[in-house]
Amino acid sequence: MINILNGINATSSALNAERIRMEVISQNIANANTTHDVDGKPYQRQQVVFERMLDQQQALNGSGVGSSSVQVARIEKDSRAPNLVYSPGHPDADANGMVATPNISIHEEMADMIVSSRAFEANLAVVRNARSMALQTLAIGKR
Repeated sequence: MINILNGINATSSALNAERIRMEVISQNIANANTTHDVDGKPYQRQQVVFERMLDQQQALNGSGVGSSSVQVARIEKDSRAPNLVYSPGHPDADANGMVATPNISIHEEMADMIVSSRAFEANLAVVRNARSMALQTLAIGKR
């Protein structure tokens, strides 16, 4: 039996992965000025790492074609060092008056958010088109 909505599984996994990516980007933007995180250090930018997964089940059932999907492999902290800003009155300032602030570029985060948003929209378009094609296929059977 052929699954007419074969791409929906891959698309739904991509939608979920992009949703997680947007959440992480939002956290980065929200913490762009956090100089004292739970570990006492400035907030570190986080980034999402995706990985491609092959659906082994389809390859095993004899179709010979495995579909692929994307998932979040991990969320890792960026290795960039924090920025040092001279602010002697700040509660987190060191003896020299320097405050370590997160090395987060709002411009970079917004560019990442736009890319993620566009990928999300593209995957939603795939779902809409697959639904439309399935409905048209069902309409053929009624004639």
